[in-house]
Amino acid sequence: MKVAVTGSTGFIGQHVLSQLISHPVDVVAVVRECSRVHSILDDIESVQMDLDSAPENAFDVMGRPDVVIHLAWGGLPNYRSLHHFAHELPIHYRFLSGLVRSGLSRLVVAGTCFEYGMQSGQLSETMVAYPENPYGFAKDTLRRQLEYLRKSQPFALIWTRLFYLYGAGQAESSLLPQLKSAVEQGHGVFNMSGGEQLRDYLSVIDVARTLVMLALHGADIGVLNVCSGKPIAVRKLVEEWIEENGWQIKLNLGHYSYPDYEPLAFWGDRRKLDEFLASI
Repeated sequence: MKVAVTGSTGFIGQHVLSQLISHPVDVVAVVRECSRVHSILDDIESVQMDLDSAPENAFDVMGRPDVVIHLAWGGLPNYRSLHHFAHELPIHYRFLSGLVRSGLSRLVVAGTCFEYGMQSGQLSETMVAYPENPYGFAKDTLRRQLEYLRKSQPFALIWTRLFYLYGAGQAESSLLPQLKSAVEQGHGVFNMSGGEQLRDYLSVIDVARTLVMLALHGADIGVLNVCSGKPIAVRKLVEEWIEENGWQIKLNLGHYSYPDYEPLAFWGDRRKLDEFLASI
């Protein structure tokens, strides 16, 4: 089996590549610059390709993989930018639909919990998506486009709605790297929101392992939450990180207001994911 990964030098992509090499598969990393992937894993085949200008024969250039794990997406973490549906959406649909029309039979795509919009509580795949920011809208629209494509060009689609991730290689603007940076700089106080919001956090290693299992064993699953299924208050999460690492820093709660593009409390329903994992 040959597995191609787009966005392979990103936060999730690096961990996906690390997981893939433990399986008896051929791995192709699709990158904008081939030199970047060598810093991750030297023995992985890399294909240089800018999705903005991907060739018509992209599927052949990638070695006609059996499955593609599509993680690439630009414009983050600015979720409100119109760039997501004005620029990213048409580029990614053109690229992915081209692969399918050329013979790709299985596709795993990284979606987002923001597709659910401002719905609170436990979020299930059976719920109607109501995205309320451009990023969530663009992702959900791409999903709908691919589902329409399947009616005329059958292929297995696994659409993973990712919730909150943490781990090595995360963007410096994320919560854990910011906290770690404040500690390393000797700050006695860490500014944050009130911390009462409930979120669903999962290690990027667990996410990468799940994506690989879906690529290797998943059938036509459709939408699937990739999450812990366990809500945790952001304040509690930060306090746990501080305790686990033995850091000496106090929290300045309420310094920042809560984001207005997401509800105060939401988390994923992972029963469908657990059923899949138990079946392989």
